[in-house]
Parts: sequence; C-alpha cells; structure tokens
Amino acid sequence: MFKKILVANRSEIAVRVIQACRELGIKTVAVYSEADAKALHVRLADEHICIGPPDAALSYRNIPNILSAAEITGAEAIHPGYGFLAENAHFAEVCQSIGIKFIGPTSENIAMMGDKAKAREAMVKKGIPVLPGSRGVISEEKEAVEAAKRIGYPVIIKATAGGGGRGMRVVTQEEDLLTAFQTAQAEAKTAFGDSGVYLEKYFLEPRHIEVQILADEKGRTVYLGERDCSIQRRHQKLIEESPSPAVDESLRREMGAAAVEAAKSVNYCNVGTVEFLLDKDHRFYFMEMNTRIQVEHPVTEMVTGIDLIKEQIKLAAGLPLEFRQSDVKLRGHSFECRINAECPDTFTPSPGTITSFRSPGGPGVRVDSAMICNGLVPPYYDSLIAKLIVHAENRDAAVARMRRALDEFMIEGIKTTIPLHKRIFDDSVFQKGRISTGYLEKFLSSEQARVSG
Repeated sequence: MFKKILVANRSEIAVRVIQACRELGIKTVAVYSEADAKALHVRLADEHICIGPPDAALSYRNIPNILSAAEITGAEAIHPGYGFLAENAHFAEVCQSIGIKFIGPTSENIAMMGDKAKAREAMVKKGIPVLPGSRGVISEEKEAVEAAKRIGYPVIIKATAGGGGRGMRVVTQEEDLLTAFQTAQAEAKTAFGDSGVYLEKYFLEPRHIEVQILADEKGRTVYLGERDCSIQRRHQKLIEESPSPAVDESLRREMGAAAVEAAKSVNYCNVGTVEFLLDKDHRFYFMEMNTRIQVEHPVTEMVTGIDLIKEQIKLAAGLPLEFRQSDVKLRGHSFECRINAECPDTFTPSPGTITSFRSPGGPGVRVDSAMICNGLVPPYYDSLIAKLIVHAENRDAAVARMRRALDEFMIEGIKTTIPLHKRIFDDSVFQKGRISTGYLEKFLSSEQARVSG
C-alpha cells in the first residue's frame, strides 16, 4: 500500500480523497492555487504546497508544477479526483514514466475511451448496442450533412474529446446543421484543445443511466448497480439517484453485463463508469465511458456500502478485488443533490464569502463539501460547493428525507441552487419517478408559465 498520496484537485473531492487516505493510514499532500490558500483541503492534508496562481491552467492543470510537488514531498502516487487532469492521458503517461502511480486507469485506457468516436467503434465490434451515429470523427461540413441524413433528425453533435455538455449541440432540422456544427467545433477546440466532433441520433426524453464498474489487475470486473442521472440542465447533471426507478433486476443484469464487457474489451483496470441512454421501450445504448471517479459516486456508496475512493486506491496499489459480483447487493434508495453557487432561477454564478453554513444531519444524511463559515467561493472554478446525499429504505422515504434535509441546509452570503432542488422534490411528477433528460426543461417552463399567468 502507498505511504503518501498527492491529491491533484481541490474542494469537496480533495477532502473526500484525504478522508479515505486517512482511514487507510496513508499520508496526504494537498496542492492549491493562490486562491485556495485557506481552503479546507489544505488544512486537512498532512502537507500542502502551492502550485500556482488562481488560473487553473497555471495551477491545477499545470502538469510540471504538480509533478514537482510530488517529487519535493516524496509522494508515491497521485489521485486526480475528477475534472482538471483526471482524464488526461498524457498526465497519466508522464506519471508512469517517472515512477509515480496514477490512481486511475492506464493512459491507454484513458486515450481509448476518452476518444468517444473510437470508443463507439470498439463497442460496435463487441456487439454492445450503441446509438446510431457517424462513422468516426467528422471534419467536413459535407460529411456532417450526409451523416445527419443517414441517421435521421433530430441529431446531436458531440465533441469527441468532450464532456460536461461542452461542444454539444442538438439539431432538429437540416437548415440549422451547419451553424451548429461550426459552433460545436469551435467550442470543442476552446474547451478541450481538439475540434473533433461526431454525430449521434438524438432521442427525445430518454433516461441517462450509468453503471459503475470496478476492475482489478487480474481481470476481475464487477458492476455496482446503476445511477439515474436524467435530471440535467444543458447536459450538466443536477440530481442523481440509485437505483433507477426505470430499471428492474433483469434490465440491471443486462446493462451491468454490457458495462463489464465494455471494460474488459479494453483491458480496463480501476474505477470507471459506463454511460447509457435508455429509451421509452427500455432499450439501452452505449454513449461513453468515464475513466475516473464520478461526482455522483456517493449514491452508489450509499446503496452498496462500498467505499469507491478506497477501492480506487487499493486497485491502483495492485490489490485484487475482495468481493465478487454475487457479493454486491443494493439496499434501499439514495439521492444526491448538487448544490451549486448559482442563482436558482437564472443559473448565473454567485461567488463570494459564505457568512453562514449549517449542513443538515440525522439518519441517512451525508454532506460532501469543503465549505465552511467565512469560506470563500472563488470565481475561477466550477460552481459546485456541496453534495447533499440521503439514503432510506425506499424511493418514497428517500424523497421525504431529502425534502427534510434541504429544509435544514442553510447557506448565507451567496446564492445557491437549494431553492430549485426544493421545488423539484416537491413536484409530483418527480416524486412518481416519471423523469427523463427533458424533465428539467419542462419543469422550468411550467413554472415560468404559472408565473406569467
């Protein structure tokens, strides 16, 4: 097992990794930008080192500075968390070349599954259902027009190196295709340094279902049920739950087997997530594989009792999985609300100083956060400031518990999305589990109509 791990991230995920390391008896090194000098993850780590100015490109994405910090402090491994360098194949390769363990899959895994067009091709070869789409990356406008005609409208344009909704455009008619194509290419280039895009069939109101997998170096791979991540705004997840109200045990086994096959097809090792679209007829299609820990990993932890961060670290150390597929049991129901520092009506960022912070508690309530009273929410990074997670014996009980916990959650000094979460959990449609990726847009439109009326 490792003796010292450098955590190459910030905020709640850095705190989460430090907590797991402490329980495993591993020393930690926190890195931080000048904007995060007083951040909680810096206070909690055994050592800390500044890696640059507030700009993430000069700090949290600065590979030479992070590797220098690891060398100076004698860290044997680096945990990248999510975002920043977590899915950077070059970073993983450099770590390997200098003898520092990257806590995640191999650089080959990241490169293969990070190129979404290549990942689609690999899944087709394995007979795993994929969304109808273009044959690889499309660089010419003529190719885009021909592919869209073959697939049939509506289509969605996606950045091959992308994620988080960037470099993504939905097109419902041919006359809008070229403008959307050019915009997606430009956005992908800005966000990821790669203008490559591809096309997929766009299904109206599907569910976004993802399957958590774990794989060790001996080739043993297991799945830990599914998460329903359908509540999204502009392809950014807002609420996640496990298990999905749309997935029964038979479908769960089928999707789990497909996820395991997807991982084995590329000799995947460590923690990963295979994402599917589920249509109204309960047919599922491979979308992509995320080669990192997910923001929403706590709901899986709550229903399985398995600490995914600890498993990540143990797998990276070469230890085998200590359980088999038959040992994995889903117990009860869990929700996660992403609490963002944003206006709940306009979604505009709301950085600033938190003047009061009181998190909820009680049975089955968990808060993952790095925020404290008088803590600063800087304007330079993602607006996520806390994750509120609940667990109960069934979905109805979990809804009631989340409603109670949201009422108890007090954050003052900045605006947050808590009021929006409250309204969603009060909605009868949501309470009945009748959700899809189009739910939030309809919900917000109906609210606006009531206000206007």
